[in-house]
Amino acid sequence: MEIHERIKELRKERKESQVKVAEAVGITPRQYQRFEAGEQKPGFDNLCALADHFGVTLDYLAGRTDER
Repeated sequence: MEIHERIKELRKERKESQVKVAEAVGITPRQYQRFEAGEQKPGFDNLCALADHFGVTLDYLAGRTDER
């Protein structure tokens, strides 16, 4: 599973909107939409913020492990 699939899955599990996640990690909603659509890959700082927000590891977001 790729990063964009993971963040979409995690967002839906938490029943959050894309806007809410974007605000929580300090990016624009459009930028988050691009991440989730797979149009753009998040940089390291954004990956860390997303992992912290969702309570998962960077390896999980990157698809390197299925262990959160």
